[in-house]
Amino acid sequence: MKDNTRKTIIKWWWIILIAPFVLIGFSLFLVALFAKIPSFEELENHKSNLATVLLSCDGKVLSTYHIENRTFATYEELPQSLIDAAVATEDARFYKHSGIDFRGLGRVAVKTLAMRKSASGGGSTITQQLAKTLFPRNESNMLIIKFKEWITAVKLERNYTKNEIITMYMNAVFFGSNAYGIKTAARTFFDKNPSELTVEESACLVGMINKPTRYNPALNYDQSMARRNLILSRMKRYGYLTKHECDSLQQLDIVLNYQRQDHNTGLAPYLRDMLRRTMNANKPKRSDYRNYVDYQIDSVAWVDDPLFGWLNKNLKPDGTQYNLDKDGLRIYTTIDSRMQTYAEQAVRQHLSGDLQPAFNRELRYKRNRPYSNDIPEDVIQHSMAQARRWSDRYNGMKKAGFSEKDILKSFDVPVPMTIFAWNKKGYIDTVMTPNDSIRYYKGFLRAALMAVEPNTGKVKAYVGGPDYRYFKYDNVRQGRRQVGSTIKPYLYTLAMQEGYTPCDKVVNIPYSFVIGNDIWTPRSTDRQEYIGRTVTLKWGLTNSSNNISAFLMKQFGPEAMIEMCRKMGISSPLEPVYSLCVGSCDISVYEMVSAYNTYPSRGVYVNSMFVDKIEDSQGNLLQSFTTRKREALGAQTAYLMVNLMQGVVNEGTAGRLKWKYGIQNAAGKTGTTNDNSDGWFIGYVPRLTAGVWVGCEDRQVHFENGALGQGANAALPIWGLFMQKVMADKSIGIANGEEFVAPPGWNLDLGCTGGGSDLSSGSGGYQSDEYFD
Repeated sequence: MKDNTRKTIIKWWWIILIAPFVLIGFSLFLVALFAKIPSFEELENHKSNLATVLLSCDGKVLSTYHIENRTFATYEELPQSLIDAAVATEDARFYKHSGIDFRGLGRVAVKTLAMRKSASGGGSTITQQLAKTLFPRNESNMLIIKFKEWITAVKLERNYTKNEIITMYMNAVFFGSNAYGIKTAARTFFDKNPSELTVEESACLVGMINKPTRYNPALNYDQSMARRNLILSRMKRYGYLTKHECDSLQQLDIVLNYQRQDHNTGLAPYLRDMLRRTMNANKPKRSDYRNYVDYQIDSVAWVDDPLFGWLNKNLKPDGTQYNLDKDGLRIYTTIDSRMQTYAEQAVRQHLSGDLQPAFNRELRYKRNRPYSNDIPEDVIQHSMAQARRWSDRYNGMKKAGFSEKDILKSFDVPVPMTIFAWNKKGYIDTVMTPNDSIRYYKGFLRAALMAVEPNTGKVKAYVGGPDYRYFKYDNVRQGRRQVGSTIKPYLYTLAMQEGYTPCDKVVNIPYSFVIGNDIWTPRSTDRQEYIGRTVTLKWGLTNSSNNISAFLMKQFGPEAMIEMCRKMGISSPLEPVYSLCVGSCDISVYEMVSAYNTYPSRGVYVNSMFVDKIEDSQGNLLQSFTTRKREALGAQTAYLMVNLMQGVVNEGTAGRLKWKYGIQNAAGKTGTTNDNSDGWFIGYVPRLTAGVWVGCEDRQVHFENGALGQGANAALPIWGLFMQKVMADKSIGIANGEEFVAPPGWNLDLGCTGGGSDLSSGSGGYQSDEYFD
């Protein structure tokens, strides 16, 4: 009896000991048999949301398109300190188990059940955590979830090396602040590549894996500091650091270079937005366009521009469409990150430091600010009503079923809001009515800048507005504004092509045009003492004389001028009217800069391009892009125009480029429209063309003082600051004072020196800038 009792006890002891393992094995079998476990093919081709990366021509990350801001890092990019920190913290026996750490599970069970306290380390291995991250839980039964994770972890261990698993893990985890994966996290918190992380920085990032918000150093510095030091202690415990190293590192502060990576940040945000619109474009349908000309322009782009509608023209091997937010494409842009930085700085520096403060001083004296005093009330109300209809508030309430009366009433109710401001933070927290906020934003000057490389057409800088966070509208490509006297070079180009020279002479008098029963005479901006005198064509462009432009329009007519504009790439609508000679038409910054780039490109029109090539997430080339060129002018005509526009900078309306900004041997043209609504400057040196526009959202909001609102004061300083910075950066290689090379066989004297009462380019006959009526 005693022996039987002993045998029974032993039998049950073995049953109790073995039963859990049998039960676990049987459960694993059932889960593997009936539950959906990722196949090897699914493991190999896991569809994680990889961010598409925009890269500059000098290898910098400009920005990303993403749902989850994740960029893949290779094993070679991971510093050893990062791997050591992850292993020491998350899975000390990582290199000793095959996906499931039964010793760790036993430790957790003993501490949790027998000793009734939580374990300091979890039972999930790095491989299990990877399985959970790659294939999120979609079961309600926790036991089944765990079994599925175990099976997936074993599959991962059987098919991948430890190095591959740790690489996948570091690319999969979420670090908070919209940073998915170690590459984005390193850039977000320290503005570094993973390979550049120090030991303490690695420990800080690994410490965030467990609780990304609680241990985020940008949000909870003290808790992050304590967590980082705990990670360093664990690294010492497992032999990755000596006691001295650990103690020294724990004394260091966390030095952040925090740059949250979202859709409003990064370099060239307007370019990123423009490329998304361009690449996502559908094949044009006439019914989708109000304006037939816009339909024509896009139809030509669909055929001629491989980037336009790229996502719809190029499909994956499986026939599905590429997704910018998920497929991890690598888009190699033509943008130079240095020039882009200088362009954004120049816009910010001039608008915030000089122009906007001057404009604000004028606003104080306006009765219905920001609108000018002469604007009729019905025009103002129409402008405000349009702004309300375009607002998120209006459209959101409309969709929610609110009545028009209730919607409009809500615009008069004060609410807390964050608004843009030119201060260190870039914003102000305040309380105001939505109607007041509309007026507030209409009082801000906008700006646009685009810079292009001659001969190649590669766009090097692209700024569509003052601050993308608050001003989403792209004034480079989306907007068309009146160009004023920046159109005059096209008329002079026509004259040079037809045999005129810069030194040919014209009598400076008003020239009139008969239009039906009316007579139109462009308003002269020349000083009275120069009226009636003989001047050269070079003097006419140097001083932006409307009289001389009118003379040339009389010689050639508007149709010939439009034909010249088309040759130089202008596709915007142009009416065959005489006022074209003083710039009454609306054209985009993109078109104007591309057209001016013909001059330093020796008469060859080069389509401005933004992208060099596109690769998939594995680095396979999907498409490369080449420059599209055509001859627009003869090389001698282009050189004549360079000489004419050098006169504008040397002795004319753009003279401050030399005496204030020290730019030598530049050529260009200023432009100002009626009431100072638009200020322009487009210019070039032998190796770079750039154009700047400045104005408000509404043309009824503008400077009253012509000296402040003219292109020479509103737009030219941005160009000057930008070019100063570019030329000062020796790594870019654009030297100040580089000369334009004359075409072969050139023998024409362009000094234009005359005697008597003749006026050459240097006689200074302009008053301020140029206007049209």
